[in-house]
Formats: sequence, C-alpha cells, structure tokens
Amino acid sequence: MKRWHLFWLMLLGSTPLAAQPPEREADNAGFDLARPEIVAFIDEVVTRDGLSRKEVRHLLRQAQPQPKILDIMSRPLEKAAPWWEYRERFVTAERISDGVQFWSDHRLMLEQVAADYQVPPEYVVAILGIETKYGRSTGHYRVLDALATLAFDYPPRQRYFAGELEQFLLLAKENQLDPLTTTGSYAGAMGAPQFMPSVYRRYAVDANTDKRRDLWGDWDDILASVANYLHEHGWTPGAPVLAETRLDPDPTFQIEPHNLELNETLESLGAHGVHVEAELPADTPVVLLAAEQKDGPAYRVGFHNFYVITRYNNSPRYAMAVYDLAQAIVQAQHPAGTAAAP
Repeated sequence: MKRWHLFWLMLLGSTPLAAQPPEREADNAGFDLARPEIVAFIDEVVTRDGLSRKEVRHLLRQAQPQPKILDIMSRPLEKAAPWWEYRERFVTAERISDGVQFWSDHRLMLEQVAADYQVPPEYVVAILGIETKYGRSTGHYRVLDALATLAFDYPPRQRYFAGELEQFLLLAKENQLDPLTTTGSYAGAMGAPQFMPSVYRRYAVDANTDKRRDLWGDWDDILASVANYLHEHGWTPGAPVLAETRLDPDPTFQIEPHNLELNETLESLGAHGVHVEAELPADTPVVLLAAEQKDGPAYRVGFHNFYVITRYNNSPRYAMAVYDLAQAIVQAQHPAGTAAAP
C-alpha cells in the first residue's frame, strides 16, 4: 500500500491507531499544539471536514516552523523593487529563449488549450516562465511547514493561511499527495503553475482524464489549469492587456501605486494629460500603472485582461512582467507567423 494511501486511511479514521507509525514526541522545534489558535484550527477542521482529531494532531506535530519564511514575507520582491529592477529579474534573454523552446515542445497542447479556453498561449507560457522557469523551480519548502508557519506565526494573514492549510489537508486526500513530502514555495504554492491549495482544488484541470490533476509532471494538466484559471477569472478573447502612455508637459494626474481597479477611462486620463497609445473607445476602463525606469518615472495602462492576470498574483509589477515576457517570446518565435495578443 502506498504511503499516501495509508496516511489518508489513518487520517479518516479507517485504520486502527495501532497500525499507525509511532508519533514522535514534541520537541522545541515543533509547534505547541496547546496554543489556542492551533486548538481552534484543529476543532474547526475536525468539525467541518470530518477528519480524525488524533490524526490531524499527528500531522501538525510533524510540522516544523520556518523562521526564514517569516523574513521573506516581510520583504517580498513585488513591494521592495522598482519596476525596472523587477523586470530585469524576470524578463531575461534566458527566460525568453527557454520560453520559445517550451512553446515548441508543447505546441500542440498549447494550441488545444488556446482553442478550449480562449486564452493566448503566450500568456500561459509566460506565467509558467515567471512562476517556476517552466517547471524547473517549484519550491523546496515542505508545504505543510510553510502553511503551518504562516497560519500560526504570521498574524497579518493568519486567517488566510489557516484556510489554505485546511485546503491542503483536503487536497492531499483528494489528489493522492503525501502531505509529509509535498514541497512548494515559501507561501505554500505548488507545482509548475504555483497554485495555492484552494486554487488547486478549484481550478486545476484533469486534461487527459487519468483521474488525477498533476501540476508537477503532467503538462497537459498544467497548461489547461493555467488557461482555465485565466478563463474563469474573465479573460476576454482578443481584448488588449496593456499599453504605453505619453504625457503632456504639465500633467495633473495622481496615481495610487498599488491600485489594481479599473478606476479610470482613456478619456479621464486624457483630461489629466495622460494619453494612451491605443485605438480604443474613450470610455474604455483602465488602471494607470507606475512603471519607473532607471532614468525616472514612466507610466503604462492596464485593461481588463491585465486585471485578470493580477488575479493570479495580486501585483501590478507581476502582471506587467507576464505581459512583457509574453510579448518578448512571441517576437522571438520562429518561424514567424505565430499570432500575437493585441
């Protein structure tokens, strides 16, 4: 019997306690299961999900706090780096050439995904390139450790990560994952597309009907899952993503650096001296984006499909990097003739 199957029989109470491996004694490196927030978490998942209290405790006792994760969370690249520096990290010659090769290797499935979900292949490819270098860097932290650390020791987002820890328990049961060996990012994101557990459960696709949604090694599942995520969040086929701007000599606009809402229109920006390089109706909704360069301020605008990309990662710089990498890969495609997104 596979280890993951035995574990989940244990967790659901179908295997006698005597058949379980011995639970190691708690040590100073582990979590104190008597902490009120951990007791409350256990009570909630046992009541809501029908899991065995003893086995949830058994699993959490094996989770190890990761102080390094808390350090990383305090200084994420999206917030610390200016746009030009952020872009230089992700839109590189290597990532572009690897993206061209990746597209060539998976051309047939990308074409099928584009037809099924109406999402251009370059955005699926670019997201995978930025997230994990096309599946090569999926994270080395145990997901259990990462999510427990953030659920119990990171107050700013404790509720969110407690929910993701619960979702991970359910995902591991449903998807035949070993919760003690599954690895991912410092935030608990998994596989080539870096889906959080709740996203994995909701949007991952079994594209080849093998009754598993494998986001580590099954590229049919991976490509379809990324496209499905964008599709379900409202991707509009054929619509623009991002455009450049030019400014009047004395513009009067104000910008909210972290705003992602489409709270302006082309007309309203024009009235403040920001002109968009796109032939679109004046009432087209947009968000004004800071895209600072080494030599000073610069600005771009994002459209509805840009907002959809930010649903993948809640960062305007991330979405701009996806756009720029996607366009660079299209431009580097050979032979010529691959359709580019507007």
